[in-house]
Amino acid sequence: MLTAGIMVLMTINVKFFASMREYLDQSEVELTVGDSDTVADVWQKVANDKLMPENTVCAVNHTQAKLDHPVKDGDEIAFFPPVTGG
Repeated sequence: MLTAGIMVLMTINVKFFASMREYLDQSEVELTVGDSDTVADVWQKVANDKLMPENTVCAVNHTQAKLDHPVKDGDEIAFFPPVTGG
């Protein structure tokens, strides 16, 4: 049983696709996060103070997710550039 206030650390895999790779100068990273972290927290930890481009698409385990989606141990988080068309 866990005692209240103790943070559990988890390992996740983070991937960046297309222009997001160049923007962040990396394609993939393994990251240790806390049990209360969200997709937005993951971005903050990997982006080196760079702002997330508007309309960035985020996915957790191959399913589109919002920034407030909690992450869990072993998750794969992916960031895609905004979809454009014309």
